[in-house]
Amino acid sequence: MILENKRIVLGVTGGIAAYKAVDLCSKLVQAGATVDVIMTEGATQFVTPLPFQTLTQRPVSIDMFQLLRDTDMAHISLSARADALVIAPATANTIAKLAHGIADNLLTSTALACPAPLVLAPAMDADMWAHPATQANTALLAERGAVVVGPAEGRLASGRIGRGRLVPVTELIGALRQTLGRKGPLQGVRVAVTAGGTQEPLDPVRHLGNRSSGRMGYALAEAARDLGADVTLVAAPTGLEPPYGIETIAVRTAAEMHQALVALIPAIQVLLMAAAVADYRPSSYAQQKLKKRDGTLTLELERTTDILADTAARPVKERPGIVAGFAAETEDLIANAEAKLRAKRLDLIVANDVSRSDSGFQVATNQATLLWADGRREPLPLMTKERLAEEIVTRIAVLWEQRHE
Repeated sequence: MILENKRIVLGVTGGIAAYKAVDLCSKLVQAGATVDVIMTEGATQFVTPLPFQTLTQRPVSIDMFQLLRDTDMAHISLSARADALVIAPATANTIAKLAHGIADNLLTSTALACPAPLVLAPAMDADMWAHPATQANTALLAERGAVVVGPAEGRLASGRIGRGRLVPVTELIGALRQTLGRKGPLQGVRVAVTAGGTQEPLDPVRHLGNRSSGRMGYALAEAARDLGADVTLVAAPTGLEPPYGIETIAVRTAAEMHQALVALIPAIQVLLMAAAVADYRPSSYAQQKLKKRDGTLTLELERTTDILADTAARPVKERPGIVAGFAAETEDLIANAEAKLRAKRLDLIVANDVSRSDSGFQVATNQATLLWADGRREPLPLMTKERLAEEIVTRIAVLWEQRHE
């Protein structure tokens, strides 16, 4: 993952949302990052340094004149080795200091000395956030390159409903991942990813569908974003939250997914088709709920448009430069995948056996074999779908660079 072996400085300021920074710290450590925590004096009134030190196994810095490694000044040492500085929560007071270059505590001094990207997650009362001074200060920091995430709308500590909540930790981590990867090997490349299982309506309450969770497609979209790509996700219903920094187009049926891609294809350079698209749909739609009757119910089905075949039929100049698909099979995995690879003129097909209990639909893991247009076969071990997505997108980035040297 992009966070592995990265050095993240986490600044925690004195707001009620400071306790959520503990969860953020934990998630960063779990992702493989080395985290150095800086707390303001105000932050220590809401949460103690102990949980941060326990999670990171590193000292928590508070004192402006604290010495590290005997002689290093903390704000210089921490800023020099950071890959990113994240301040969560960022209070109105800290935002104002950062905007005007005031360095009167360890965190603001570190920020002033830090050349690494700055990610800010504002959290405060709604009126404080809406105040012209806070808005101007935040806009000024954004103009200078700071990534501002949130705040979110919801119930505040005062009991009011308004904009001022710290964004969910998953959203903040998404913003950090995108920030770290924005100069990656797919920088500026336009990528479309499809995800989820399409639903073909039978009547107002029923549909024909499949067991796809959408996790593989969402993971591919995030992996491409993390390598710098400009990603559009075309997603059938999944129940998953749209990933941070990724344009998401919601569709339901195979026809709607096809229509969305027809509009996208002229502008994209890479297409990753991970969606489980229905091959058939009911030939007629009942305007009212079908009532239960004695005996059997016969449904007449018709073919849907084969999106990959339609893409393959386009002239080379009208197709994305790289097209990858998935083959979810229950038998003859490699033979069926190879036939699909050739018939649909794919650069890559990811073959996985969905009859296995630990791979494919509705599980967190996947075991796949990558089949390339040049005849290469690359079996991969069982791994999480997020890790598999990173492996796939990393290889696609290599292929992209080879074709554009």
